[in-house]
Amino acid sequence: MDLSNLQSLKFFYPEMVLTGVILFLVLLDLVLKNKRALGLLAAAGCLLALFATWQLYGMSAGWLFHRMIVLDNFSLFFKVLSLLATLMVIWMSLDSREVETLHQGEYYTILLTSTLGMFFMASSSNLLMAYLSLELVSLTSYILTGLLPHNRRSSEAALKYLIYGGVASGTMIYGMSWIFGMTGSLDYARIHEVLFQGEVNRLSLFMAFVFILAGFGYKIVFVPFHMWSPDVYQGAPIPITAFLSVGSNAAGVAILLRFFFPAVSSLSAGGKWLSISGVEWPHFLIAVSIVTMTLGNLSALGQQNVKRMLAYSGIAHAGYILMGLVVLNNAGLMAVLFYVVVYLIMNLGAFLVVLIVANATGREDLEGYRGLAWRGAAIPAICMAIFLFSLTGLPPLAGFVGKFFLFAAVIREGGLLFYLLAVAAAINSVISLYYYAKIVKTMFLDFPEPKDPQVAMTPTSSALLGVLTTLTLFFGLYWGPLVDYANQSLRFFIK
Repeated sequence: MDLSNLQSLKFFYPEMVLTGVILFLVLLDLVLKNKRALGLLAAAGCLLALFATWQLYGMSAGWLFHRMIVLDNFSLFFKVLSLLATLMVIWMSLDSREVETLHQGEYYTILLTSTLGMFFMASSSNLLMAYLSLELVSLTSYILTGLLPHNRRSSEAALKYLIYGGVASGTMIYGMSWIFGMTGSLDYARIHEVLFQGEVNRLSLFMAFVFILAGFGYKIVFVPFHMWSPDVYQGAPIPITAFLSVGSNAAGVAILLRFFFPAVSSLSAGGKWLSISGVEWPHFLIAVSIVTMTLGNLSALGQQNVKRMLAYSGIAHAGYILMGLVVLNNAGLMAVLFYVVVYLIMNLGAFLVVLIVANATGREDLEGYRGLAWRGAAIPAICMAIFLFSLTGLPPLAGFVGKFFLFAAVIREGGLLFYLLAVAAAINSVISLYYYAKIVKTMFLDFPEPKDPQVAMTPTSSALLGVLTTLTLFFGLYWGPLVDYANQSLRFFIK
């Protein structure tokens, strides 16, 4: 299926719904005095777009808008994931003291615009579309990071994000220009066809892949494109930090998988992906994975700011996610999709507790969690412990199952490099337990001081915390439906 612009519109309902809600929010912001209603409307728009996306399951896969984007189960998976992440971030924002100080019409409009960009990142089947969608997400992320008024830390974070993002995007488009020069096309299917004819220079192709990884890598936050992450996570409003850690990260995984598998790898009959002979990008990513998880975990050990600690934790988890890519089979890709979902759940839960504590105390440092369980916040403290132990990978939690699938895919592949990767990941998981347990110890074993305020939850935060905690426990005990959904989502439309 290769549809024209008009024919494509009937498969474009989720994007049209989001666009309509964005425009309606802009107009409503001019007349509405109760700005909280804007958040509720944005959440309703996400639910409507989610329903429209779900209706596309079962439709024939194919190219839309003259092969600029593609409709398949893979793109639908990440659209659903982006909408769920945005919906939960809006839910968090309704109770955020920081968001109350913002121009909320602009805030929710830009947040939904970033989600729209993530839709296009997941479904891009053309290098130009991939670049434009990534830039849309990046530009809106810069704005969201610097939205806090009269806040030097927020403005500094946005500026650093802009500089790093500009350099990464420039490097990426330079690599894309090499691909275009070698293949004469920006279309993924045509690029695949030319590359597997074996008529391109292998060294030049490898360098082009490295340049393109710069752009994709700064979204996923793997080394050496991670340097913006700690400052941005610390300076941005807490809901936006959560959004960048899960939504932006998931969109980066989507655009990376779409390019490095259907575009520049070939699927064999046994479910094994074959890379181009002489271009060993999987071996390059093995090294990147080990360095990323090690640097992230070691850097997190000495952090006192919890948001900054979770930023370095996110870098480490980007290294774990890369484990599923390097094995070049569908088992590894399924593990990646599964892990992206459970990471979204447990990381959003951790940031929600950060939000609850910050609302009550105005603090984000570790001392603000001193004796949290004895300051009227026993339930958030218990939930935080569940999220942190899940991030570590302890059973019977969802993070354990996610890491199990990643480790199993790597070990099953065999070979010295893959065993080395598995050992490095295991050691790093043990290292991560130290700084996660440090937060748990502070919440339960350190006694509060008289100056430490009581911490209370609103019904909105309580409901979301209950949902995220339940899902973390549920997928740790019964993961079959999510595994099936991830497997079904690996149906790439190629031609």
